[in-house]
Amino acid sequence: MSLIAATSSPLLEQALLNKLHRREQAVGGLGELERVAVRLGLLQHSLKPRFREPQLVIFAADHGLAVDGIHAGPGRQTEEMVQQILAGQLPVAIFARLQGMALSVVDCGVASKLATHERLIQRKIAHGTRNARVGNAMSLEQAHAAIRAGMEIGDNLHGNLVACAGLGVGSHESAALVLARLTDTPVRELMASGPQMNPDLLAHLMMVVHGAQGRHRDTSDAVEVLAAFGGFETAVMVGAMLVAASKRHLIMIDGIAACAALLVASRIAESVIDYCVFCRSQTHAGLDKAMSLFHASALLELGLDSTDGTGACLSWPLVASAAALLTEMGDGDDGPSQPAGIDPPVIQSLYDPSNPTLPGVL
Repeated sequence: MSLIAATSSPLLEQALLNKLHRREQAVGGLGELERVAVRLGLLQHSLKPRFREPQLVIFAADHGLAVDGIHAGPGRQTEEMVQQILAGQLPVAIFARLQGMALSVVDCGVASKLATHERLIQRKIAHGTRNARVGNAMSLEQAHAAIRAGMEIGDNLHGNLVACAGLGVGSHESAALVLARLTDTPVRELMASGPQMNPDLLAHLMMVVHGAQGRHRDTSDAVEVLAAFGGFETAVMVGAMLVAASKRHLIMIDGIAACAALLVASRIAESVIDYCVFCRSQTHAGLDKAMSLFHASALLELGLDSTDGTGACLSWPLVASAAALLTEMGDGDDGPSQPAGIDPPVIQSLYDPSNPTLPGVL
């Protein structure tokens, strides 16, 4: 039995489409909003999907691969980026406030100690992962602990929508390794940002990631792959996504680290993908490839080059608008929240504080 219920319901889907088609007669074609609205209705199991207290959670960690000089020139460190977000100095923080999204940053494994902040959630598994070229990025015990921490975070979040994004030097490379191994995708397709990328930098990156792949060539189980290559931010996101889906909450996926977390989560409970919409904050060919693995496209394509999470902030009004097509437009027949003949689902969070494991997985 699946840990997470699938959202498919032919009767409800037809009822949603019928309701939207009545709207179309008044406002014209709904385009992609129709597809999003149907997904929202199915995941909330309602003809009137509504959202409350949307959450944006940025999961931050450092990565052992960073010691191999994977970035060209001196860049911002993970600690600095976290502090800038918490201080409201990056666009993602500004947009979150403007769009009414509650912003939190989770310290999953930042190398340095972070000062207490009201929007900082301290769940440090360790002070960064180890270098995947030398050994496992994390132990299986750490991977399990990180997923468990994410489940606790997901269970305690307010609202019924969570936007997930990763942050950290080496996060992209770590996520690319996870995605490549679990899908047999050439890792180069996930690493190259585009034709303008510095060829010397790409060659160096490929040397690093191929070294990591060779070190763990026989690893294939999803959680073991996560431990071999992944970042703590990805592992914690896995748990948060699983719990959000178990509670039939919408998950907004922003960035390649979030894609890697979703892929691992889907190997634990395949139906978690039903509860997701995709966003993007960066123009990157590798992210294009990562999203294609889910046969997904982003809600918005703005050509951003910003911190992951920014695209989710800007996409949230589209999600709210899609829901409003079903809930706010009066057509003389408000009708019930569910069509006749459909029983409401039993909703129960996967997270059980008295049980230290995820049944059948950890």
